[in-house]
Amino acid sequence: MNRTEFIALTAVILFVAFVLGWFAHWLIHRFVRVKGSEMGELDKLAQQLHEAEEQRDQAVAYYQQREQDLTNTLHQTEAELSAAMDGLRDARTEAEELRSQLEKSGQSS
Repeated sequence: MNRTEFIALTAVILFVAFVLGWFAHWLIHRFVRVKGSEMGELDKLAQQLHEAEEQRDQAVAYYQQREQDLTNTLHQTEAELSAAMDGLRDARTEAEELRSQLEKSGQSS
């Protein structure tokens, strides 16, 4: 094989490789290509996904606000209960002191 034949053979091999690559590229894009109707459906699905994410974000914000409100109400109720218990304890102590005074005055008479 001389130099001219080698160059010609190399050129043919490179050309065949180029044609096979181009054909494979065309074939892949032929099967993978997205049709217009499918693009419309994909756009619709993307819009629905966006709307669902917005609704989820709104729901999360609502429940966080609701949880904060309930926590505040719980703390307020616990504070009121504590104050009521302190008042009841003081009233019982005072009632016990008054009983003691009445018993002492009843015994003195």
